[in-house]
Amino acid sequence: MQILIIEDEPRAANQLQNLLNKSILDFQLLDIIDSVEDAVLWFKKNTTPDLVFMDIQLADGLSFEIFQKVEIEAPIIFTTAFDQYAIQAFKVNSIDYLLKPIQQNELDTALNKFVKSNKSNAIEPTILKELLNSMQTPHKRSGILVKEGSGFVQIRTSELLYVYSQDSITFGVTHNKRYIIDETMDQLFDSLDATKFYRINRGQIISKISIQKIDTYFNHRVKLSISNPRDQEFIVSRQKTSDFKEWMNK
Repeated sequence: MQILIIEDEPRAANQLQNLLNKSILDFQLLDIIDSVEDAVLWFKKNTTPDLVFMDIQLADGLSFEIFQKVEIEAPIIFTTAFDQYAIQAFKVNSIDYLLKPIQQNELDTALNKFVKSNKSNAIEPTILKELLNSMQTPHKRSGILVKEGSGFVQIRTSELLYVYSQDSITFGVTHNKRYIIDETMDQLFDSLDATKFYRINRGQIISKISIQKIDTYFNHRVKLSISNPRDQEFIVSRQKTSDFKEWMNK
């Protein structure tokens, strides 16, 4: 059985591969892809795999956008850290969905369901449009609970300059201080106002008000000068540069 994994977090992709190796499934891993753009190119150039594991939040957008650009006939098992995404994905006739961190027994159950099912998994265009519209509605979270000493305090999202991940820890930076945020980058970004915050790459989220200057950078990327950078470099990934410029113009 030929399997394709579409996942932008290397650790999550490795974990899924390890779980698959422990499953009863005899499979060949075709590729691991981390963006909407690269997934579209892959499906255009390759034959349809037997099964696709697809993360919902990818490096350059929601994986549902792939279906708008290329026809996918393969069965899909969605993976996500967000319960509301999982429920919606299931309504789009996926074989199943798995909530991260994925457990071996849950994967085995999904694989058994896949083996027994002969249903087509074509996504209906009307359902896909509704799904994308609902997920692209800006969130308006006003506060974030952060660690301070042995307890927690709340900071306003309006104070947040940027967020970054280091050694699997999420940090939030304001003008005066750096905080530890007890959420993953995926979870946090999903809850922020998309008109004010942008995920420039896998490990960094910036607020629009923090950007002081934008410079061109090699390989068709751009580099940002940000308030209170704390030895961080802010480089917009190649896949996101065009979308980032559009976001800045809004």
